[in-house]
Amino acid sequence: MPATSRHDSVHPTPPILDKRVTQTAAARIPTPDGEFQLLHFRNNWDEKEHLALVMGDVAGQASVLVRVHSECFTGDVLGSQRCDCGEQLAAAMHAIAAEGRGVIVYLRQEGRGIGLAEKLRAYNLQDQGYDTVDANLLLGHQADERDYTPAVLILQALDVRSIRLLTNNPAKVESLESQHLPVVQRVPMQPNVTQENAAYLSAKMRRMRHLLDLNGHIATKATPLTPVYAPALAALQELAKTHFQTTGRPFVTLSYAQSLDGCVAAMPGKHLDISAPEALTMTHALRAAHDAILIGIGTALADDPSLTVRLVKGDNPQPVVVDSHLRLPASAKLLQSPRPVWIATTNAASIERQQLLEAAGAKILRLPTNEYGQVDLVALLICLGKMGLHSLMVEGGPSILTSFLAARLADYAVVTVAPFWVGGVHAVNQPLDPAAEKLPRIANPQVVQVGPDVTLWGALA
Repeated sequence: MPATSRHDSVHPTPPILDKRVTQTAAARIPTPDGEFQLLHFRNNWDEKEHLALVMGDVAGQASVLVRVHSECFTGDVLGSQRCDCGEQLAAAMHAIAAEGRGVIVYLRQEGRGIGLAEKLRAYNLQDQGYDTVDANLLLGHQADERDYTPAVLILQALDVRSIRLLTNNPAKVESLESQHLPVVQRVPMQPNVTQENAAYLSAKMRRMRHLLDLNGHIATKATPLTPVYAPALAALQELAKTHFQTTGRPFVTLSYAQSLDGCVAAMPGKHLDISAPEALTMTHALRAAHDAILIGIGTALADDPSLTVRLVKGDNPQPVVVDSHLRLPASAKLLQSPRPVWIATTNAASIERQQLLEAAGAKILRLPTNEYGQVDLVALLICLGKMGLHSLMVEGGPSILTSFLAARLADYAVVTVAPFWVGGVHAVNQPLDPAAEKLPRIANPQVVQVGPDVTLWGALA
């Protein structure tokens, strides 16, 4: 459900629910956020205790700001960083205090309804590599066993007519509305993503439909939003600093995403989205860290990319296309980009095509050919170095990646592996001289999980 408002309307009196709650006690609770009334309720069907933290006059009111919060002893009391529960509770109190009116319904449903002991057992499974959903399933539970009926009954007892719900969970909205409690707005709650809770939050987003914007970030003491791949990116940039000075060539980084079976597409010439949003953001950070970005004409024709930096702050790299026969159409997005494309071609390419592309804004680089009549990559790197480019990111496709690997012209690699199979076009599309003493490899790779994907970073040996 989007975080947008709907106009309140006249709703019929909700039907009497089968289940009941009874208020048993209340007291004034002064907090750093102001004074609340704490109300104690008991279920009449299972004797569970629930609470309502109320500020201001909510009786008979519409569009009341409400948080329906399930108990989390580890997060709410201990401040555990395995989840964002304690932060959500605190944020809800802040938001209600700022408004001067609202309700926090505190449901005694520890561990999404499985209880504290089982939650601790689930934590142990998570430490073994299972996500929060699979851990519950392995213990014989459902992914989420919570019942929001008590929340509906408590809010009815408080005579709250409609609510603005502080949540990222669309299932919670659906459950409340199915029991005739109007939710006129979902108010998002942005989590503070840490190294400890990143996988947990990602699983909630991917497997439980939670509406989260993680953006591949984790929190550190130094900065609230430091990418998980920041150390690897810093190592890459440090290596690139001195490379140009010693070689006169740009520092070359191969970067691509593949499936578990090494595929970058399902079929030739067809684009396939492989990277999750978090890894895509990482790719844009990589682009911003390089002077130029290079693809082959096959990728340019299949994807019609812009090759710009859009998901992070930074400068757009200079786009370069290897196009031995000048097949790039004049309508390509690369010709409308902030930095019009440079096209590396051969002396055999058509003069008419060159004039057409130059008129559209392209810069044509005519270069020597290799033994196959294609652009010589060594000559290209020398040319780019003379033009002042110190670093080059090679994004593909398969022919270009294979050529750089076969010629041993890449200095670094960033390879993202998505957790699914494709059975299609492989990133490396021909053998890399198996008779050679040493095949190209990442020396001492850093392995970083970015969202659901895993990325290997490292210098090539």
